[in-house]
Amino acid sequence: MALPLLPGASRDRNIGKEKFHKSQHWGYCNNVAMLVGEDKPGIGGEPLPGQKLKPKYSVFPEGMGSDAPAWVAFDKQILSFDAYFEEEVPDKNQELYRIRHCKIYFYLEDDTIQVIEPQVKNSGITQGTIVRRHRIPLPPPHEDQFYTIDHFNINIEVILYARTYKIIDCDQFTKNFLRKMGVRLNPPTGRPDDPYTKERQKILDSMKPLRPYERIDTLKQFLEHNGHVLRFFCVWDDPESMFHDPRELVLHYYLSDDTIDIKEIIPVNSGRDAVPLFLRRDKLPKYAPTGVYQPGTITSRTVLNVFGKSVGNRGRYILDNRKTGAVHQEFYRDSDLKVGAVINVWGRKIILCDCDEFTKEYYRTKYGIEDFTPVPYKAPPPPKPEKTFPPYTGFGSEEDSLCSCMGLLPKPPQKDFKKFMEKDRSGMESNILRFLAKLVTDSPIDKDRKFIISYFLSDDTISVFEHIQRNTGILGGKFLERGRIKKPGQELFKSEPSEYFKAQNLFVGAKVCFHGHNFLLVDADEYTFNYMEKHANEFSVADIGVILKKLKDIAEPRSREIRQVFAATDPEHAKVIEYDPFRNLIVSITDGAFSEHEIITLGRYYSVRDEYEMDLHFLLAVVQEQLKKNNFENFEQLSAVLLYNDREKCGVLPREMCRTICKSFKLPVADDDLQALLTLFEDDHKQVEYKKFVDGLNWKENQIPAFQTIKVPLKTEDDWSGQPPSVPVKVIKYLPLLDDLFGKEE
Repeated sequence: MALPLLPGASRDRNIGKEKFHKSQHWGYCNNVAMLVGEDKPGIGGEPLPGQKLKPKYSVFPEGMGSDAPAWVAFDKQILSFDAYFEEEVPDKNQELYRIRHCKIYFYLEDDTIQVIEPQVKNSGITQGTIVRRHRIPLPPPHEDQFYTIDHFNINIEVILYARTYKIIDCDQFTKNFLRKMGVRLNPPTGRPDDPYTKERQKILDSMKPLRPYERIDTLKQFLEHNGHVLRFFCVWDDPESMFHDPRELVLHYYLSDDTIDIKEIIPVNSGRDAVPLFLRRDKLPKYAPTGVYQPGTITSRTVLNVFGKSVGNRGRYILDNRKTGAVHQEFYRDSDLKVGAVINVWGRKIILCDCDEFTKEYYRTKYGIEDFTPVPYKAPPPPKPEKTFPPYTGFGSEEDSLCSCMGLLPKPPQKDFKKFMEKDRSGMESNILRFLAKLVTDSPIDKDRKFIISYFLSDDTISVFEHIQRNTGILGGKFLERGRIKKPGQELFKSEPSEYFKAQNLFVGAKVCFHGHNFLLVDADEYTFNYMEKHANEFSVADIGVILKKLKDIAEPRSREIRQVFAATDPEHAKVIEYDPFRNLIVSITDGAFSEHEIITLGRYYSVRDEYEMDLHFLLAVVQEQLKKNNFENFEQLSAVLLYNDREKCGVLPREMCRTICKSFKLPVADDDLQALLTLFEDDHKQVEYKKFVDGLNWKENQIPAFQTIKVPLKTEDDWSGQPPSVPVKVIKYLPLLDDLFGKEE
């Protein structure tokens, strides 16, 4: 038996058919007729005639900005709406519905929506995320479409999964964004109250507590000043102590809870017991005129006896809201503490003498106090007794014997490791100063003996070797073992450390005494002269500025006479004179006040040096030796990079470009040697022929025997016999010297 249709059922069925026919139409697929969607485009995705495709995402108007996609342009940009919805509460007499407030977030980058309900304390309802973030479809019959930005406004209702949300307001960013989109915003509406919550609040407001109490909120003070401590340096002059000596204290005031603790600074060997605190941390009460309050006098609550003892000697007590008989006690606050104040710590008078920088800044900022003059409370410390050491016993070195006096456990003397690393031999830098010396003696046998004195800058040690000479009857070789040498004329057994020869004591013309042997330094090698001139601040005899000033002070009164003497020495007016006449003139002018080294420095500064041609094979042999020691084999890569930088493929490159490329490969060659080598491979146009340059460096294929072009056999440092330098000083330009001393002649 067929059931009768309800009223309006046929009408609803007809409406459903109309919607179905509107959204569907007949089409053909593989010659088979079938229903297809209304939004299905034609061939190639082009819309059919008369077909209007609905946008699947929000459409934003084109602005003046970039054409970036929405997920880039609107990244982390969210529209926030305030909304609420009504929730029915069945089977409960106290409430029929609830008003639940929530936030609706619309993400502009992908049109996703999220609904979140803020947490309400003691609500008993599971709150938080109501609808997770995703795209939400429109309610039927448009469930094939999704919510976009065009569906949102103020004072409207939106249906999300059959639940109606009433939008009442939005934030300022959302309002500005919707206005720019051309949306006319509706006026915001008020937020309705939940009737049940309102009723509960009335009940709570009407209730009076049976035990009223005063609420003191200290959380704000704790959060603002947690970890902030004022520190004062105090003194307590204890009158009852045996020796009547002041006691040094440190007072800490904790701003987080207004408590104070005091710690005593116990001097070393004072005989007092070490206690953790002089006063434990607590609020410090001000001393009352009547004395200390008895226990129980100060309480947090006060009570009233209503009936007294009139009813059977039994009292009736209630809490006193007014605190009629309460005793109020004052405690020390930060405003009571300042430098120079006297506080009473349980009967002890303590003077605040000083404070730290944080405390000064706190009082300067809060109270405007600028005077923090400390109160003197410490007696001046007694002078420290001078530490004396016993005299040297003669066993071991002086430094080792001195270390045994520094502690119970003797330690070996510490060496200057930093100086050793800086001044040790490194590549072509030997850091050894070598001088040619002879003995100062009247013996005809010893007068002709030649010695090489080597000073090692890494550890201030000296070694002496004697040059071997034939048919002298004297065996040459090592004359003095390497070690530090004491200066003569010092007491052997004494408490003070002995003085040793330094590098500044050795220069050409100096007389030194090594263990009873008197030496005269008559010459030095080229490296020594160069090193002393580079470090002129350490060696005054090689400082041209000091030498010129010294010479100017001596010769300035006789400037005209000195010019005539120099002019007489140069009869041909060549403006140069030889070194020997120049030396004799300086000696006569200074009357022996200049040392030989100062004269040599002066001559080297104003000398005319002969230009010489560097031997290409010798320089290549030195550079190849350095590359071989450092295992450098990247010649093919170096050649490829040079070829790549040669854009015109002409086989030459500028010298600076070649130098930069070599530096990028970390070529283990000194910069001076690299510059000289590149100069030797330049053509007539000052361009480096890089192919020949790399072939010359390649020690694997084009190895040059080490030092094959040196005609003089190699000598070790200790075999050096004082030959003239490679660039000797022959002639001196005396006119620039006279101009520097007396100014240019008119």
